[in-house]
Amino acid sequence: MTTRFTSEIAVRPDDIDMFQHVHNSHYLDYIQAARYDQMVRCYKMSMEEFMIMGYGFVVKRAELNFKRPLVMGDIMLISTQVKNFEGSDVIVEFEIVNKKSDKVSCDGIMLYTMINLKTGRSEKITEEIQNRFLI
Repeated sequence: MTTRFTSEIAVRPDDIDMFQHVHNSHYLDYIQAARYDQMVRCYKMSMEEFMIMGYGFVVKRAELNFKRPLVMGDIMLISTQVKNFEGSDVIVEFEIVNKKSDKVSCDGIMLYTMINLKTGRSEKITEEIQNRFLI
């Protein structure tokens, strides 16, 4: 079983929509920001280092379950956990919790595909890379 890592992010004024809560499109940004932070802080491999190796991750599928809105002034705790590797794909579960209420705002699954930056094509995730994420 892999470790679940958590990042803290505050709602920004430009995240708020006409209904006075975070627009659903911003949740993908939050997940990406958390994964970027966690690559550096938790996996000890920055996205820049990963790109120097010639690789990147793109979103293949996103499943988001919206449960409670986030509003201006909220701080969220975004937890992610690598669940499985399948060829060029990696499944990452996530949960976004409102820090003040300790209630889940959104959860779901992200399916990322590793690509070769030179060719733009998917490439099987090597054992070396898998081992960096299996902590």
